[in-house]
Amino acid sequence: MEALSLDRRERIGAASDEHAETREEGAERFGVSRSFVQKLLRRRRVEGSIAARPRGGGAQPLRDEHDPARRRALLKAKPDATLAEWCRSLRAAGAASVSVPTMCRALAGLRRPLNKRRCTPASGRRRAFGQGAVRSAGRSRR
Repeated sequence: MEALSLDRRERIGAASDEHAETREEGAERFGVSRSFVQKLLRRRRVEGSIAARPRGGGAQPLRDEHDPARRRALLKAKPDATLAEWCRSLRAAGAASVSVPTMCRALAGLRRPLNKRRCTPASGRRRAFGQGAVRSAGRSRR
């Protein structure tokens, strides 16, 4: 959501100072809520400013964004490793400890396709249709 412009905030404050209308009427006229008007006037009274505060920006990532070479070398050394094994290898190499989901996002940033091990056993489920499908006795597919 976009912050309200300073000009509009000043007009709301000026209209409230004139006492020509109630806060509810002023809020409706400017298309904001009554609580916004109250908070705006309180901020002006306490802090002396009605300008919008800067956004927080969120937490910084723990993984080293500027070292994709280390991740590429790790992938080249152990291409069949699982995400958990790559996390342990990075930790052993002296990098920051990362979780499995973080490692997955880091590898996605390298635009590397997902792969399965060649030695991964086939699942124990039977196919429903197509080659190798098992049909029930006495029932047709229609």
